[in-house]
Amino acid sequence: MIKRVSVFATGGTIAGIAGSAIARDYRAGQIRIEDYLEQAGGLGLEAELSGRQIANIDSADMGPAVWSDLHPAIMGALADGNCDGVIVTHGTDTLEETAFLLDLTLPATKPVVVVGAMRPADAVGYDGLRNFANAVRVACDSEAAGRGVLVVMGDRVFAARDVRKVRTREVDAFRGFPRESVGLVTPASLDWFGAPWRSDVEARLEWHDDLPDVPILYVYAGMRPDALACMIGDSTRGIVVAGVGEGNMPEPVRQELVRLARKGLVVVRASRTDESLVDREPEDDENGFVAARALGPAKARILLMLLVANGITDPAAIQAAFDNR
Repeated sequence: MIKRVSVFATGGTIAGIAGSAIARDYRAGQIRIEDYLEQAGGLGLEAELSGRQIANIDSADMGPAVWSDLHPAIMGALADGNCDGVIVTHGTDTLEETAFLLDLTLPATKPVVVVGAMRPADAVGYDGLRNFANAVRVACDSEAAGRGVLVVMGDRVFAARDVRKVRTREVDAFRGFPRESVGLVTPASLDWFGAPWRSDVEARLEWHDDLPDVPILYVYAGMRPDALACMIGDSTRGIVVAGVGEGNMPEPVRQELVRLARKGLVVVRASRTDESLVDREPEDDENGFVAARALGPAKARILLMLLVANGITDPAAIQAAFDNR
């Protein structure tokens, strides 16, 4: 039976054009989804694909304005009995953030796959069509349901909560932490590592268009507490600290964050290291801080924004959400 897959395009390198097969520079988000699906139609994919253009941008410009169009579009597709799965084409720079946001706010009833490319469409060795063909195979697989939002890059399937971009150029630019890939995929095969893990098929958090202001503070040697002043305004509801080591920061910075936490600002300690696990420390209770656990700063920000938007501001409740991410 031919599966029907809805494809929502947002631009990125997968839809980029360089104008030369060997050029280094290119423009992201140049190919429309109709043209892309026409090209993909020549691959012999065993799926009926329909497309909708949500945006056509460099993913460095991704944010709430596009998310507010993308989220209801996917919800509509998931509610459609004629849709078996969803694919989102996306630039790689912020792919992990969009994927995690969708993972938190979508039901896990049907496969949802986010896919991108590291090379533009007219470059020698373009990886986008292979990644897209792999994404179609995953979106058509009934065992992909119940695993939350998935990311397909470089013949690997990653869980949205684990995936991270770790390289700037290579086609194998993505890794997973603390779990590596959860499956291996080619256009002709798909192998899963373990059974679906989502026992809660409903969305874990309600989507809100009005996401709060939550900046990320990148900690560095010799940092002064006045670095916080330009980041925190009247509308700021929380802050994620990309700390050194296991979420650490200079003592004067810590003292200023304690002061802000006692005034109601939610402070989450994450780490600027790549494979970061930040556990709670005894001082966190006294300071009023939250430990990001296995989430890096970018994803910690996504989770914190959604929690605050849903009215969850108590540090203990926020810590429980990070523990159960």
